[in-house]
Amino acid sequence: MTIQNSKSSPTSATPYKIPKALQGIRQWCQQSIRSWSNGRSLWRFVPLFLVGVGLSMAIAACGSNANSASKGGDVKLSLVSYSVTQAAYEQIVPKFVEKWQKEHNQNVTIEQSYGGSGSQARAVIDGSQEADIVHLSLALDTHKIEKAGLIEPGWERKSPRGGIVTRSVVAIVTRPGNPKGINTWEDLTKDGLSIITANPKTSGIAIWNFLALWGSVTQKGGDEAQAREFATKVYKNVPVLTNNARQASDIFFKQGKGDVLLNYEDEVILAQQNGEKLPSVVPEVNISIDNPVALVDKNVDKHGTRQIAQAFVDFLYTTEAQQEFAKLGYRPVNPSVAAEVANNYPQLQTLFTVQDLGGWDDIQKKFFAEGAIFDQIQVAGKI
Repeated sequence: MTIQNSKSSPTSATPYKIPKALQGIRQWCQQSIRSWSNGRSLWRFVPLFLVGVGLSMAIAACGSNANSASKGGDVKLSLVSYSVTQAAYEQIVPKFVEKWQKEHNQNVTIEQSYGGSGSQARAVIDGSQEADIVHLSLALDTHKIEKAGLIEPGWERKSPRGGIVTRSVVAIVTRPGNPKGINTWEDLTKDGLSIITANPKTSGIAIWNFLALWGSVTQKGGDEAQAREFATKVYKNVPVLTNNARQASDIFFKQGKGDVLLNYEDEVILAQQNGEKLPSVVPEVNISIDNPVALVDKNVDKHGTRQIAQAFVDFLYTTEAQQEFAKLGYRPVNPSVAAEVANNYPQLQTLFTVQDLGGWDDIQKKFFAEGAIFDQIQVAGKI
């Protein structure tokens, strides 16, 4: 989806100054023409001349795009995010566009892409998505983009709250009347239960779901052997893994499949707002789902959009934007907004974090690398 303001009134023309790179190409072309025309066939020079013209046009175009933000021309940003943030950004993006136009007299188009967090990270890495800004489900995916050389190390320190812009927890959704009697994590191991969840290879929520299940054992004093046994029993009840959280919700709500849905608390709240009045449980022992936002440094420098991209990221932490996130069920990170809506969410007995499970590097190697614990559980559970 692309949101674009109407164009502003034309501004007075600014004399164009030839960049140094273009001046060099122009001089080279002039010297070459004199050399080739001195007793040689001009036709042999034509290919070289065309190369020079092509380079000149390319550099001029790059210079024009890179300087558009500073010169007041229309600007385009690319936001790549995970699937369930779309409803929030449909409210937040127009507010930022209006604010920027009012304060800077500049039109902004923000192109948006939504999908599974892991899939979105891979698209940014392989270049099929030239994101200026990424808002992903988990920092693990942002770190992958960093390791690919697209995000500078230390991105967490460049934004408030360690780069975390929204939070949530894992919720368990059941059918009307809760016929299977699902009230705790332990109930998910019941025989004959059909659980809908996403795939950790493509989806952020699936990783959070798995970590919540694992931590529900280890954070209450259980050992890793017990956690593995418990997770294996749960995933034996998973008939299919979807690509992302939104697909999981659609299968459960729209197609009516499954007895239980594991999903973001905010996604469950959004479904309820859209008329799906199904019971849900937020287990008292839960994981803090911390969603990061970051500039893709290589791309913003390429596009010349760093200033406005940073302004958009900063806007996401404002009271105005955080209230929009909160309306759709996210747990805000802005302290004043968090205090306003604290009573809207179930209270938790134990809220553990990724660091309590060893941090993202250890988690990736231990659980989600090729042949690691999740793959072994898949084989055992025959998912």
